[in-house]
Amino acid sequence: MLTFDIAGAQIDGARDYQEDAFLITRLSDPSGERTASLVVVADGMGGHAAGNVASNMAVQTFNKHLTSNYPSETLSSVLREAALQANNSITETVRETAALKGMGCTLVATVVEAQSLRWVSVGDSHLYLVRDREIKKQNADHSYGGFLARMAEQGKPIEPEAGFSRNMLMSALTGDEIADIDCPETPLELRAGDRLVIASDGLDTLSHGKVLTFMDNTGSARDCVDALLKAVQDAKMPRQDNTTIVVVVVGEKSSPAPKVEPTVTRLTNVASAPPPSPRVAPMPIETSDESGGPGKLIIAVILALVLMGGGGYWYWQHRSQTAPVPLPDLTVPEQPPAPAETPPSTASAVEEASAPPQAPTEKPPVVALEPTPTAGTGTTFRDGAGPLMVEIPPGSFLMGSPDTAAEFNERPQHAVKLSKFAIGVYEVTIAEYGRFAAATGRRMPKAGALDHPKNPVVFTSWNDALNYTQWLSKNTGHDYRLPSEAQWEYAARAGTTANYWWGRELGEGHAHCFACETGLDSRVPTKVGRFKPNPFGVYDTVGNVQEWVYDCYHDNYNGAPGDGSVFEGGDCRQRVVRGGAFSSGPKGLRATARDKLRAESANDSLGFRVVRVD
Repeated sequence: MLTFDIAGAQIDGARDYQEDAFLITRLSDPSGERTASLVVVADGMGGHAAGNVASNMAVQTFNKHLTSNYPSETLSSVLREAALQANNSITETVRETAALKGMGCTLVATVVEAQSLRWVSVGDSHLYLVRDREIKKQNADHSYGGFLARMAEQGKPIEPEAGFSRNMLMSALTGDEIADIDCPETPLELRAGDRLVIASDGLDTLSHGKVLTFMDNTGSARDCVDALLKAVQDAKMPRQDNTTIVVVVVGEKSSPAPKVEPTVTRLTNVASAPPPSPRVAPMPIETSDESGGPGKLIIAVILALVLMGGGGYWYWQHRSQTAPVPLPDLTVPEQPPAPAETPPSTASAVEEASAPPQAPTEKPPVVALEPTPTAGTGTTFRDGAGPLMVEIPPGSFLMGSPDTAAEFNERPQHAVKLSKFAIGVYEVTIAEYGRFAAATGRRMPKAGALDHPKNPVVFTSWNDALNYTQWLSKNTGHDYRLPSEAQWEYAARAGTTANYWWGRELGEGHAHCFACETGLDSRVPTKVGRFKPNPFGVYDTVGNVQEWVYDCYHDNYNGAPGDGSVFEGGDCRQRVVRGGAFSSGPKGLRATARDKLRAESANDSLGFRVVRVD
């Protein structure tokens, strides 16, 4: 078995904005017998409408699809499908916002597992293997220059077309059909001493010889990354592009376990700063099936880009020779924490891959959850160490979307009549889940900087959430469960009929999401209860984290029960999640929006809340 020391960082170069995005995360199956590391690098198209949004959207969507389908005996197919899903996320956004047509990105993603490397790439970003003092590019170059080189290697040299730049992209993620995807069926066998470099094309400032020199003269992955980025900066190349570099150092298991720097599933978009301590800047993210209509922030960006950018297609074709059009800053400053809070450290987001399992704390933190629901909402109560609950009145509503809606999985709209029940005022928090973990000897999900006690617990699978409800039922003597999908939508709507409980438009400051304009970091969840509750007194039904419900997934509502009970049958390998997350766009936050994930899935945007039915 091999070990993998992984680190990554990025610089702005001569740009005023960062359009690259990258991710490093751990993959594992429920049994823990198979583990792997995923690296994704996406390079947004400079000067295009919201290029940084395209790159972040692509990385987030790719990660979601891959983690939801790992492990797989057909991993190459899953990688290819993840790239297609990333492209589809751009398609949906452009379809709803025509002025965004032209945004796009390149993408290269790798999975290192046991002794093998698999990858998928679209565009001109790089995957290099350094072995035996030689450096060799592994993935195909989808630029015009790469095309000419491949034809020459095949003995079919082609004269370059006049006016065509060698850096002109011939395949990229733009929302249109992808011209070419590089995704080999056979993995590359790795061995101790190998080094991998996954990078955006900003690394082209350095020759292969210089890259090889720095790789030979540095030890850890972090040292390699820092040395390469410093060399790019020291070159002082005019119009230096954004540069993102991730290095993987392959070692032997018998050697001291190397440190895998970030293992939290999170996008990283780092503004310019001298290595080795780049600063982390907020960035907007949206997932593939949550790429909904624009909020006011997006509309403002569109107008600015239309006025300032222009010539999108021409720029695409001449990307390497045209000075970048400054992209308006799509990020918002992080909201200062409440005085009583200690802001989480960015450094604490790094989890040691080699760290031994931590014993559960005997006395997990107990936090009083505030604020209290506003006057006029239902009666609230708490059973022992359980979450704060609010009573939901009996009633009827139309569940799902009308037949005119494009979302087939939200149809047909049907009447549901529910009896009285109670639902968690908030999503289950880290503090509340900690009591369960301590009582049962379970290990707490690790999330680094996400570990504020008032944050919703994340990295919990459907099975974890079910076990929590069973423990809560046993310890309180009451019947706690995950909500049925009907109970969840009824409580989230709270007697309203619009897309969101406050109205038809997303607006500003109602929830924690990608386009909600709250001043919060849209890469991570925030503490529960920051925003106003809905008319039933339930907080955060929109955004923050997606929430598991009990139901198995069905493609539509045909045959769904009309009494609010769980929709039995269906594909029980996949369970329904609701409510959207911090990274979701307007479409994924609607009261009717539904998603599916494998029951054993767990990521940083996935939590749950509970109901009591007695």
